[in-house]
This record gives sequence, C-alpha cells and structure tokens, in this order.
Amino acid sequence: MRIVIVGTAYPLRGGIAHYVSLLAQTLVRRGHDVKVITFKRQYPKFLFPGKSQEERSNLHNEVPTTGPSAEQIIDSINPITWMTAGARAASFQPDLILFKYWIPFFAPAYGVIARTAKRLARKHGKQCRIAFIADNVLPHEKRPGDLAFTKFAFRAVDYFIVQSDAVERDLLRLDPKAQFLRLEHPIYEIFGQREERRQSRTKLNIPEDAPAILFFGYIRKYKGLDILLRAMPTMLQRLPELRLMVAGEFYGDEKEYRSLIADLKIPAKNLVLATDYIPNEEVALYFSAANAAVLPYRSATQSGIVQIAYNFDVPVIATDVGGLAEIVKDGVSGLIARDPTPEAIAAKVIDFFDRNLEEPLREGVVQEKQKYSWDAFAKGIENFAN
Repeated sequence: MRIVIVGTAYPLRGGIAHYVSLLAQTLVRRGHDVKVITFKRQYPKFLFPGKSQEERSNLHNEVPTTGPSAEQIIDSINPITWMTAGARAASFQPDLILFKYWIPFFAPAYGVIARTAKRLARKHGKQCRIAFIADNVLPHEKRPGDLAFTKFAFRAVDYFIVQSDAVERDLLRLDPKAQFLRLEHPIYEIFGQREERRQSRTKLNIPEDAPAILFFGYIRKYKGLDILLRAMPTMLQRLPELRLMVAGEFYGDEKEYRSLIADLKIPAKNLVLATDYIPNEEVALYFSAANAAVLPYRSATQSGIVQIAYNFDVPVIATDVGGLAEIVKDGVSGLIARDPTPEAIAAKVIDFFDRNLEEPLREGVVQEKQKYSWDAFAKGIENFAN
C-alpha cells in the first residue's frame, strides 16, 4: 500500500513522535510506500508549557533511509498550511492516510487535511481512506470547544484504531456507528537495552540496595505526581531508604510541587529530581535504576509510559483508571491501586517491597509484552485496510 502518516514526528519530540517513527519504520520494512507529514509549528509558544518542542537527542530514529523523512508542513494555527498538507498527502496518491490523534486542539487541522486529501484524490479518480489512531477521544484536561472540534474531525474518518477498552467506549458514546479496530499499543523499542543496575544507580547516586521507584514523563496534573509525593511520608515510615526518581519536564506550575515537597518535609536524599526533558539516550538510565515504575494517574485512557517500562522489563504500579489495568495485569506484570489516593499508592508500593515482588512481576512483564509487537500492529492495519 501507499500510506501517508500525519502526526508529530522528528525533529519534534515526545512519545507520539517516537510512535510515528516506529510505525513508519515497521510499515516500510513490511514493503509499503510511506510518507510522513508533520508539523513545522505544533503549538504556539503561549500554549506550550514546556521548554522546547524539538528533540535534542542524537537518537531521533527517523524513518530509515529506505523511506522518506518527515515533511514539516503543518502549522497548527494556520489553515492555509492544513490545505497544503492535504494537497501534499493527495499528491502521494495514497491508499490510506493514518492520523495520530490525541487532543481536539489538532482536530480542525486534521479535519481539513483529511477532507482536502479525499477531495483531491476523488478528483483524480483515486479512493483514499482515512483512519485515526485515537489515543483519546476527548482529552484528560477538557476545554471549551473540545466536543465540536472532535466531531468535525471525526466526520472525515472512515475508521478508527483504538488501543484500549476505555477509548473504545468513549468512541462509541460519541458515535455508536463508528467503524473501528482494536489493536494493542506496541512497545517503545527505541531506547536501547537495560543497563546493569549498579552502573545506573552509581550515575544517579542511588545506593545499590535501596528500594527505588520511578515517575517518568511529562508532569501534568492528571498524572498525579502530587498524589505520589503525598504518599511519600507513609512509604518512608516503612521504607526509610526509599528513593523516588522523578524524571520528566513540568507541564504546569513547578513551584506547586516544590512547595509540596517542602511542606511534606520529604528528605532530599529520598528524591532524585531530573525535572527536564529526558533525552532518548538517557531513558534507559532511569528505568534501569528502578525496581518499579509508578503511575499514580487521576485519569487515563492508556499510557505509553507502560510500554517504555515493559521495554526494560520493569514492573508497573498504577491506578485503576482508564485503560491502565488492561495492560498492567494486577499480580502478573504489576500492581493496581484501586483509587488514585496517597493511601492506596503507598499501600501498593509498600506491598511490592515487603513481598519482594520485583522478580516474579518482572517475569510477568517478559511474558506479557510479547503481545505488543509493531509487526502485529502493522498487520492489523493491513488486514483492516484491505
């Protein structure tokens, strides 16, 4: 097939850019002609709470030389570029255009791109199908206009790819007649291999025998870092040498978290704060040092952080929200806290270390992650699109 992928891609950064690159690489390897169209401006600066929108790592993992690099065309607030991107996609004469969709902010652009591409394809006698890989239907942090924007974009879609029961339910609530395929979110494989624990802990100044947990990724309210911090005093009563690694960039008020740490009187020795964007080549360092990753989320559909943890065979302790319990199998590859509260998180972390669950849960991760391959994902797209 001839396939266009529209979404965040290198030189832009983040999990979605990684996802698009890995999907494009897999489709090229499986014999498809692939074009990637991405943003030249993803967010206006006043709407972007982070420090930089571009990848600083050398390990950017672009589409390989057997396929094209991403073309930076789309400006999220310039409708002329949306039509240009649609025309460029149509000029490739694709059989399928895949959009990586996650928030309504991009829905107007995606809706125009999809409509433009389909109209121009029909004009030249070509049938072009549109599919959205929907990470969310509506976002965790809702804003006015979300529903209207989402409906505008979704009306241009022929079918959807969902990766959790939670997203499937949201999609069918919005459009009971939606055509969709359920595929598992693949593992993020671009961050290399697990390091020897002693080596990674030496770099982070963490004692080799100390219990260590990891909060990884952008720090946003719905991800519940404050819940985890409020759990720390209880956890430290039972695990006084516990280290909490926080590795990720603030997407909100950093002072709020710093003040909370001070108010809770969490000792500096028990925290490893790497509160900046973590380059690709440093991701393995933090996961290799951790006994478990902790996702104290208030809300979720799915999370790419679980797929990164699984890449390094790291068990996950997560809250029972959205689709997290679908991929984190309680007692098999991790532990599920039934409520997003400090008490529930603290209980699960203490239980994890009291019962020495790291090794049995790690074995569960090794078995569980076998189902999350990029080839299986690509094959599902091929079968559904043909």
